[in-house]
Parts: sequence; structure tokens; C-alpha cells
Amino acid sequence: MRSTSEAVDKRLDKLLKTPKGAESQLFEAMRYSLFAGGKRLRPFLVVASADLFEVDKSRAINVAVAIECIHTYSLIHDDLPAMDNDDLRRGKPTAHKAFGEAAAILAGDGLQTLAFEILSSPDTHRDANVRCELIMELAQASGIHGMVGGQMIDLASEGEDLNIGEVTRLQQMKTGALIAFSAEAGAILSKASKQKRQLLHGYARDLGLAFQITDDLLDYEGSPEETGKATQKDAGRGKATFVSLMGLERARQQAEMLAKQAIEHLEDFGGKALLLRALARYVLERRK
Repeated sequence: MRSTSEAVDKRLDKLLKTPKGAESQLFEAMRYSLFAGGKRLRPFLVVASADLFEVDKSRAINVAVAIECIHTYSLIHDDLPAMDNDDLRRGKPTAHKAFGEAAAILAGDGLQTLAFEILSSPDTHRDANVRCELIMELAQASGIHGMVGGQMIDLASEGEDLNIGEVTRLQQMKTGALIAFSAEAGAILSKASKQKRQLLHGYARDLGLAFQITDDLLDYEGSPEETGKATQKDAGRGKATFVSLMGLERARQQAEMLAKQAIEHLEDFGGKALLLRALARYVLERRK
């Protein structure tokens, strides 16, 4: 993960050199959020899945950078007063606290469009059909049927008594869809078979839910110093979570079961999937 993070940061730094014009604050806000010290889990998934198919590393890093741009834009917008109204992200003031709401909105907009600019470049893949598929899949994962739609459901559900199926659907859209795209990106880049993509999709589906349950556990049990953000927010806003519906112990057991299932989806890949198996275990053990 550290190696992937360094490669992604190097590519991002090259793409986002701050100009001297009036738009410099926009670039500064984008860089502030991108280089705030995130885990780069989604870029790591892209690179690890690409390694399964021996995809050129530079192409995989391009897709990894695109997904990190989308993820970071979503965090900037989620933190805004109109959304989750958070003051702290990754142990630092959120973008709208550091640069103002207008600059934060534009920074998110800039990162979103930059992601698709990267995917449309021939440097990402020589085959235009592959580039179009990457663009379409990321648009679906991040749009109204994925992350954005999930965020709307999340906002609308405050104070509502959601059941476990409804919470699962919400999180599969809001968080899981981008994780699924990241895990399948290597298969898209390599034009792998439908069966291989389905195995990676199954892995990502279970990994994403395990990730979200762990997030809910950290929100309930963790501290701001440990997680780098405010905790116990969901309970304060009356949001149904896996922990509120299942309890601590059952939620922990469910996350462990999902991580085990995720690993089972990788059986056909043999030793090549070592890093993806390790990631499923890491998701359970992380503290931020």
C-alpha cells in the first residue's frame, strides 16, 4: 500500500502543479485534500487487481489516480455544511474549513472531472473501447446508481428506521460501488473474461461490506485522535448502521465472515492474489 501510495502521489503531483494565476487557490484546495494522508485503499485495489493479469504498471497507476480523485472529491463534498457538516478529516481541518465553501465545492468538481480526463487519455490504454468501458463503469459506480445515489439515501434516512437490507443497499451504493470498480479495473484493463470479473466483483462486494462494518465499529468505539475524524456521528444524527442494528459483537462477527467470503472468491487466482487476501484481513484490523 505504501508503494502504491507513493506512485499515486508522484503522478498526482505531476498532474496538479499549482499555477500562478487567479485559479491557484483551487489547485491548492485540491492538493490539500489529495495529500492529506489517506490510506489509498482504492488505488491499491486497482494496482493489485491489475497485477493479477500482468497489466502495465503505468496504466494501472493512471486508473488508480482517477479513482483517488473521485474518492477525494466525494469526501470534500460529504464534509460540507449542506451534507455531513464535518470539521475534521484525516486529522486536519476539512477543505471548506481551510479554504471556504466555494473553493471546496470547486475543488471537488475539479477532481471529479480530472478523473475522467485521465481515463480518456491514450496513456491509460491504447484501445479506445477499454478507455470507454473504464469511463462508463466509473461513471456508474460514482453516479446516481452508485456513490451519489447512496449519499442521497444516507441523507434522507436520518431519523428513519431502516432495516438491515436497506442499510446494506445504502452502503453498497455509497461505499461499495467504488470499491467494486477498483477491484475490477485490472480485469477491464486486461480484457479478462467475464468469469474473472465476476470473481473480483464478488470479492469486492464482500470486502466493501466488511470495510463499512469496520467503519461503523470505529465510529462507535474509536476516538478522533485514532481515526482522524469525529466519532459517534451516526448515532448523534439518528442514522441506522450495522452496529445499531446488529450490536457490537454480531457486527464484528459479520465483518469477519464477509472478509473470509471475500478471500474465498480469490481461489482461482492462486498465489497471484496474495495481496488481495492480505487486504481483506487488513480491513478488519485497521484503526482509522
